[in-house]
Amino acid sequence: MDNVTYAGFWIRTGAAIIDSILLIIVIGPLLTSIYGSGYWLNPPATLSFWHFMLNYILPAAAVILFWIYRSATPGKMMLKLRIVDAKTGGKPSTGQLIGRYLGYYVSMLPLMLGIIWVGLDKRKQGWHDKLAGTVVIRAGAPRDDEGATN
Repeated sequence: MDNVTYAGFWIRTGAAIIDSILLIIVIGPLLTSIYGSGYWLNPPATLSFWHFMLNYILPAAAVILFWIYRSATPGKMMLKLRIVDAKTGGKPSTGQLIGRYLGYYVSMLPLMLGIIWVGLDKRKQGWHDKLAGTVVIRAGAPRDDEGATN
């Protein structure tokens, strides 16, 4: 992939902050309506159905669906970033995107080193990107439907 600008650590951090705020706006009121306002001061000690669904399953599904249909989360879209296949510059497969999401856990486990790696890598890939074979690029880079080579 020639002539692309890889998205670095700070712009990707900004996109993640935007996404987190949007998730809180959606999920916060739902959790409050189910558990009451005390949820925020004293969350349940056990993992209840709604706690699990709203804090883990819904965000995972939303992120993966945005990646599949838009190649970006809302935060990445606002900052004009896209997730592409590292080899072709085209749209990643659904399997790659699911693997990328699961790769976030691998990236976070050792003191967030896999996330910090974005700032150190020449292609700005975190470990989750490397595991999935993806890169995050700035918009304006050739798209798979605009003549990127396969």
